[in-house]
Amino acid sequence: MSGQFLAEGLTLTGGDRGVVAVVAVIALAALAVGYVLLKEVLAAGQGTVKMQEIAKAVQEGAAAYLKRQRNTLLIFGTAVFLLLFLLPADSASERIGRSLFFLVGAVFSFTIGYLGMWLATQANLRVAAASIEDGGREKATRIAFRTGGAVGMATVGLGLFGAAIVVLVYTGTAPKVLEGFGFGAALIAMFMRVGGGIFTKAADVGADLVGKVEQNIPEDDPRNAATIADNVGDNVGDCAGMAADLFESYAVTLVAALILGSTAFGASGLLFPLIVPALGVITAMLGVYITKVRPGENGLTAINRSFYISALFSAVLCTAAAFIFLPGSFSELVGSTETNTAGSPAVIAAVAVIIGIVLAGVILWLTGYYTGTEHKPVKEVGKTSLTGAATVILSGISVGFESAVYTAIVIGAAVYGAFLLSGSVVVALFAIALAGCGLLTTVGVIVAMDTFGPVSDNAQGIAEMSGDVHGEGAQILTELDAVGNTTKAITKGIAIATAVLAATALFGSYQDAIRQALGKVGGALDADSLSTSFSFIVFSPNVLVGIIIGAAVVFMFSGLAVNAVTRAAGAIVFEVRRQFREIPGIMEGTGKPEYGRVVDICTRDSLRELATPGLLAVLAPIAVGFGLGVGPLAGYLGGAIATGTLMAVFLANSGGAWDNAKKLVEDGNHGGKGSDAHAATVIGDTVGDPFKDTAGPAINPLIKVMNLVSVLIAPAIVTLSVGVDASTGARVGIALGAVVLIVAAVVVSKRRGTAIADTPAETTANV
Repeated sequence: MSGQFLAEGLTLTGGDRGVVAVVAVIALAALAVGYVLLKEVLAAGQGTVKMQEIAKAVQEGAAAYLKRQRNTLLIFGTAVFLLLFLLPADSASERIGRSLFFLVGAVFSFTIGYLGMWLATQANLRVAAASIEDGGREKATRIAFRTGGAVGMATVGLGLFGAAIVVLVYTGTAPKVLEGFGFGAALIAMFMRVGGGIFTKAADVGADLVGKVEQNIPEDDPRNAATIADNVGDNVGDCAGMAADLFESYAVTLVAALILGSTAFGASGLLFPLIVPALGVITAMLGVYITKVRPGENGLTAINRSFYISALFSAVLCTAAAFIFLPGSFSELVGSTETNTAGSPAVIAAVAVIIGIVLAGVILWLTGYYTGTEHKPVKEVGKTSLTGAATVILSGISVGFESAVYTAIVIGAAVYGAFLLSGSVVVALFAIALAGCGLLTTVGVIVAMDTFGPVSDNAQGIAEMSGDVHGEGAQILTELDAVGNTTKAITKGIAIATAVLAATALFGSYQDAIRQALGKVGGALDADSLSTSFSFIVFSPNVLVGIIIGAAVVFMFSGLAVNAVTRAAGAIVFEVRRQFREIPGIMEGTGKPEYGRVVDICTRDSLRELATPGLLAVLAPIAVGFGLGVGPLAGYLGGAIATGTLMAVFLANSGGAWDNAKKLVEDGNHGGKGSDAHAATVIGDTVGDPFKDTAGPAINPLIKVMNLVSVLIAPAIVTLSVGVDASTGARVGIALGAVVLIVAAVVVSKRRGTAIADTPAETTANV
């Protein structure tokens, strides 16, 4: 949203453009470093012939899935690209740029997801091979972490480069164009998150229920037809999905910061949000290269140490940059009508960035505490396995609820702390956006931590299926897998924190969009009365309705995602049972399961199921905004942000605690593998799978998609609500159309579930 400065025609000096050019060069340097890391990973040994055969099957399955998903996303992307041309804009150039950069953001998001998947499927084999070579633990850890480092460098490089190019080309209208860039990244990330999450957990749940529980065989036993699909799912869900998710977090947070920064400080505010992540690129390189496991040291300790060191360097560099690029007082930069404070922009910007960096560190510690095998919560969940699956599930739910409260309080404290930095609402919201940028200075290391998890998990799977890794090598991979479970949980916690900060900042952008639109149509509310209405918005009953609907959409979205996994997993269970029953010699090892058939089922069902949650995310804000108005839509966003924060953390941490409780038992505690306690934790882990890897992570892009949709449609809502172009009939028609599409999608989804539940034999026969 442009605001006062952009309305007057913001321009960049030659020096300003030089700064942006340097940022673009740093972004390209990040891509170059990513390429160097990629080459290093690919140069590692590839193990035995059997290991390579298994890895190839995983690679082919993952590539086939993403190819089909790309074709599905092309339909959605084309439709949204065309619809963006219909939304109001100040000029044809702005409208074209917004739509074109929607495509750029979408392509970048998919590219990052694809790279994460492709490199992970190459690295898992090499990590498995490294475990049986000299220096196995250190070497395997380095390969797994630098795989993520390569993807992390690509994430920050493409995100920063895209934003820098938009600022150089569009200058004054850059924030408007960047709305399209962020929306493209967020929309594709949400679809990849949902689709990949359904795929991976359908395969995982199906494999566990039939293999572990019914046949009493190990998790990655080659006799289980779902094992290849399970390993494929780790890559298309955890690697491709999370890589795209973190990229869109990066892009959307930058968008929010540039929008509010240009409103608050003009050119200085437009430049500083680019400088902060550029410095983050430098510290991310440091974090990736200093990650080394010392003799006898746990891999998580080494990874956490690198994270904290890089975060400390980010804080120092960003503080210095704030005092270099944001000198003077607010009165020298902005008019007294907006900012009635004598505080220094440099101090406020520096403190805001530090708040974000500290938040990342606190979330890392807090999530690690509630999901790590060495801490009390997971140990307590493990103990409850002695009394059965029911108590395992109850204790895991308790851990999720409790951790969600503390995480929400920490995030809320960071948001409120940043907001208190200025008496100006616009500057305070800019501070929140800068806190998000500060948190994302660590995103290169965060992506590396996240990718570490599925790469280690796949490495263990390849080793077990091949039968070529024993003794110390098997123990190394088991340790790395447990570390990976914790790092995945940690990055999910950080991802939801970035979502909240970005969504809160975008909420301010939404208010600014309405203010501008009202000014253009000559509406009844001027800027001051609009601000007052937002300050007391909670006292309006129709806004309360919006809050309730926003909260309800999060629940509906989560329910749809979990139910999609349930249906898809049911089809996998039937298919794996059929193969055990009908293919001779599977249990004896003389018959070969039909792995490709299970991969095809997962692919078909995940791509079919992602449509309904996606439509809900895009159409629900349209229904509320055009049907109830801008105030209730603001309430809707508030309800969705608050509920989404709690729900996402609850789902992620419950699932993480269940998963690591299972690892705890498998390490020999409470009876070890094959015991009743182990069976109980397998059930808990199976319940937690769609929690932590499907519904929970998908909430992050959900709340950002809904905020961006709201920002984009706000001018159209105002235009149809007040002024000469007001039309109640048009507003109601648009709202009803959105509602009808949502209801139709949900009904179709429910009928699909009934068909699977009622006719299992027919369902599997027709796959």
